[in-house]
Amino acid sequence: MSDQTTRVLLVDDQELIRAGFSMILEVETDIEVVGEARDGDEALRQVAALRPDVVLMDVQMPGTDGITATARIAQDHPDTRVLILTTFDDDEYLFAALQAGASGFLLKNCPPEDLVSAIGLAAQGHALLAPEVTQRVIARSTGRSRGDASVLDDLTERERDVLKALGRGLSNAEIAAEMFVSGATVKSHVSRILTKLGARDRVQAVIVAFESGLMDD
Repeated sequence: MSDQTTRVLLVDDQELIRAGFSMILEVETDIEVVGEARDGDEALRQVAALRPDVVLMDVQMPGTDGITATARIAQDHPDTRVLILTTFDDDEYLFAALQAGASGFLLKNCPPEDLVSAIGLAAQGHALLAPEVTQRVIARSTGRSRGDASVLDDLTERERDVLKALGRGLSNAEIAAEMFVSGATVKSHVSRILTKLGARDRVQAVIVAFESGLMDD
């Protein structure tokens, strides 16, 4: 990624939505829209050719859908972050998209400043899991068979506490305030948690927290 400019690919089958996001982002001096795609197949070709830093990905599209494309991008281009564009009307896709490797979610009607901020955070490697999304993960996890709790065996007690806080949708700053530690300490804990769990980012770590039953304690 360039130190100055975040390269963004817009993926949505509706031209009006792509045009709207493009207009918002074009005024940002540190964001460049490098391409657009109308479906998952075109998105995969564009990612391979353009190597964007961040992809704004619609879910429901003709042909290859956003979840399938996200999984391919996460596997083949791990340095490219994918933000899912959602209306929250398609909760059945939410958990699958998280598992596919999405780095976060955005509402299609979010304020422009939230869109810009989300892209910047994703480009820096941060995952975006808003409390509203966390609640949907909880709902989708209800009734699912619990995964193997032994995946948490290598975590210290404090790391488990931090992972629980991540599962509640707290930011590093909020976790630091709640635990009376520095932001740098929380960042270090999160980094070790991701390494021990083999998780790509905090979104996948949260999935582990729910599937292992940690959030039930």
